[in-house]
Amino acid sequence: MLREAQSFLPLSPYPALVPGLALSLAVLGFNLLGDGLRDLLDPRR
Repeated sequence: MLREAQSFLPLSPYPALVPGLALSLAVLGFNLLGDGLRDLLDPRR
């Protein structure tokens, strides 16, 4: 979706906004999940 929206960026940035935000939120969610699992399963704690 981001690649398709790339051709429309000179006209309007909004077609790339929703897929970009979804990707950012997914990466942030996996990062927070990994941090939580590390804290939960860390044997040094």
